Amino acid sequence: MIRFTCLTLSFILCFSGTVRNEKKDANAAKKKITVVWQPSHQTDTGVDFSEAETCNGIATAAMKLTVPSGKVKLKEYKVWSLGRTDVHHADSGSNTKIAHTAAVVDGKISGYAYELKEADEKHPEVFIAVHNNGGTRRHAVWGYVHYGDTYEPVNRDLAARLVKAICTATGMEDRGVLVDSTTGRNDYRCASTGKLSFYSLDENVNTAPYRVLLEIGDNAASHEFLKNSANQKIIGEAIKKELVKWLEER
Repeated sequence: MIRFTCLTLSFILCFSGTVRNEKKDANAAKKKITVVWQPSHQTDTGVDFSEAETCNGIATAAMKLTVPSGKVKLKEYKVWSLGRTDVHHADSGSNTKIAHTAAVVDGKISGYAYELKEADEKHPEVFIAVHNNGGTRRHAVWGYVHYGDTYEPVNRDLAARLVKAICTATGMEDRGVLVDSTTGRNDYRCASTGKLSFYSLDENVNTAPYRVLLEIGDNAASHEFLKNSANQKIIGEAIKKELVKWLEER
């Protein structure tokens, strides 16, 4: 009788542990990954062309697409300062200039600072900034990642995957992935490396581990293509599908 009781107890404990582990695995599978989209808010970007409008169209299309998946479920947010009156440079400004990002003007933070504050409050795992390039004369796509932090290698991989997905879907030229310190633009610098960088990708500002900035097309070379809502939808959906695939593989 004592032997039977011990075996029974052992079985119960083992079974209980298995149930707990299964519940833990199920809860982990249900956990949603938070993704923040940051479309450009710049409207002063070429003749008869609003980068804010085209990039918002791309981000909106990405967010609307539901991708069936057994492994990954997303919780998505958009951060956008366009139209706000309580921040400076809400509809213009460079991501690489102190005056347009980190500076406080008349007691107001910038549109970029507002967006990053909103993003960080969501505690995202993934942050994707969507922009259009200018002055390149190329109908192409570029990926940018932040130089010098722990996640640079994995962010390079994500950026490369997203760039390739867009180019495959649209026929645009794949210009690869660059680090933000290579642009040589303006004066915003990362406090950790001292190098020129994109405010939106700086790990001292943006707490998301996976951070990518996409420059999609050129406001001259891709002018009509980018303004076409059907093309915006194709681009947004290509980004979303590849992002989900990348997350599933991880």
